[in-house]
This record gives sequence, structure tokens and C-alpha cells, in this order.
Amino acid sequence: MSIEFLREIVLDTETTGMSPEDGHRLVEIGCVELENHIPTGRHLQLYINPERPVPPEATSVHGLTDSFLADKPVFSQVYSDLLEFIGDSRLVIHNAEFDMKFINRELQTVGHPPIPWPRVVDTLTMARRKFPGSPANLDALCRRFGIDNTARTFHGALLDSELLAEVYLELLGGRQHGLGLAASPSKAADVIQGGPALSSAPRAPRPHEPTPAEQALHDALLEKMGKTLWKIASG
Repeated sequence: MSIEFLREIVLDTETTGMSPEDGHRLVEIGCVELENHIPTGRHLQLYINPERPVPPEATSVHGLTDSFLADKPVFSQVYSDLLEFIGDSRLVIHNAEFDMKFINRELQTVGHPPIPWPRVVDTLTMARRKFPGSPANLDALCRRFGIDNTARTFHGALLDSELLAEVYLELLGGRQHGLGLAASPSKAADVIQGGPALSSAPRAPRPHEPTPAEQALHDALLEKMGKTLWKIASG
């Protein structure tokens, strides 16, 4: 039986601020590729010159400065790399509304159609449904699932995408999600039982005929019960 191929891109962005409507721009895009919920090792990281100053409060979040970004390409020079990498795959994003409004605004500036919302999986929504009332930011989810995020001294689009890929697999049901145990029933049975497979040697049939003593006891019981339905049915 063939297995359906599923390609997903876990994506994150860093920006100069909170809203493109206020003139803020992308400064980094990070992408991690999954195939059938397994990381392939392929990734994309784009640093982008926002063509505007980076406010100090934004730099304090992601660590990217005007001087670092000064020689980086502008969005119009790298958007084709982004579109080629993501293809038509599903996008997995945490708080997707934020990232998608920036990406689609930038695509609009270069005359490219927006990425449609049905292509997007929002892990923030997944987490809130699975753990209602609990913190659902990336750091909190890493703590919940025991994912090491000690390298996250700053927000970084690629690092956060890598962490989110692990969180996403846990939200789906765990890091062993989709192992396809049914493809190997005998081995799956060994794992589930926690021991060696049971012997399949045939057993001799068990006797079911009552002994004369058992039959006598049965007949005596029926006499005590008097007129029963099965006596009437048997005539």
C-alpha cells in the first residue's frame, strides 16, 4: 500500500515592528522542511534589508541591527528564493496571522499574489485547543514538551522554526507520530505486548460434553424449576 506524500514548511519571521500597516518590514525569514512529519534537514534562512531603521525595541527581541542588515538584499531580491523553497506546501506557523500579514504585504509590494490562508496551519490555535487556559507561546510549549530551547537568547526566525517543528510534532501526538506500525503487524504486536510474540502452535480442542454426573445434576435442577419455557417448547 502506497503512503501519501506530505510536504510541510515550518516558517517564522522577524520584523522591525508589530504591523505592516505602520510601515514595518521583514528582516528575517526562516523555514524548515518536513516530509511526512519528519525533518529532512533542508532549511532556508533569509536576512532582509528592511529599507528603514530597526527600532531599538525590535533589536532587543531579535538582535538584528541596522549595521548588520545594511548589506543584506531587499525583499524584491529574495522573494523568489522563498517561493521556490515553500512551493505549494502547507505552511506551519505559530501565531500565523502575524507572519502572514507581513509576508503577504511584502508579496503585494512586488506584485505577487498573496499566499492563501487555507494553506496555513496555526500551531498557536492548535496549542490553545489542546491546552485551554495554559500559556501557549513557543517558550512555554518547549517547557511543556521538554524541548531544549536554551540557545534561544534572542528570537531568530530559523532557530524558532526548528523549535516549532519539534513542538508541532508533539502537538500532533508525539515525536513518534505516524510511524506506521500497521505496515509491520508482527513487529508492532511485539512492541505493544512488551515481550516476545505468542506461540501460534495449535491447541487440542477442549471437551464440552457434560459428564453423566453433570447431566444428572442438570436434570434435577430442571425438575425443581417446574414448568419452564424450554420444557414447553420441547413438548
